[in-house]
Amino acid sequence: MTAQQNPLTGRWVAFLAADGVEEVEYTEPRKAAEEAGAQVELVSIRPGRIQAMEKDLNKAGSHEVSRTVDEASADDYDALVLPGGAVNPDRLRMNEAAMRFVRSFFEQHKPVAAICHGPWSLVEADVVGGRTVTSFPSLRTDIMNAGGIWVDKEVQVDAGLVTSRRPDDIPAFCAAMVEEIATGRQAGQMATV
Repeated sequence: MTAQQNPLTGRWVAFLAADGVEEVEYTEPRKAAEEAGAQVELVSIRPGRIQAMEKDLNKAGSHEVSRTVDEASADDYDALVLPGGAVNPDRLRMNEAAMRFVRSFFEQHKPVAAICHGPWSLVEADVVGGRTVTSFPSLRTDIMNAGGIWVDKEVQVDAGLVTSRRPDDIPAFCAAMVEEIATGRQAGQMATV
């Protein structure tokens, strides 16, 4: 395969998630990153396995954690992905090590992608100020109160930050995510930290 077919060859991508992650918002972007050639690790707030959900209510798969946020460093990765599900980012927001991990990607100008409720972690990490972001509609006020500009779009890209609204947006989200990770570091990523 060529570099065009595998634009993420040699790239390491961290997926930060906890119990309650929306199954399809984790598995489909992970599959897209791996198919594009990336090495992917699941980072979480505790070791073992995390329980994914379908539409926040029904248990789906469980997924093996590669590293905890206490063991992981943004230095080890080229990009960060924040899947949604309402419970997952709420748990992450309560963990200061997880929020430091998120902020560190912005400090290092590395691509970050967040879908659905995933941008809650961006709000808590204080990295949305001045950014144009989309998300699940219920996060609109939180994003605006944090200084972000909220838009209702399938996918929004803002200087290395990729956001989408919901599972229906996954194809567009994955395409933009792969493109931004392939592009690499962006100076605009630091503007909000």
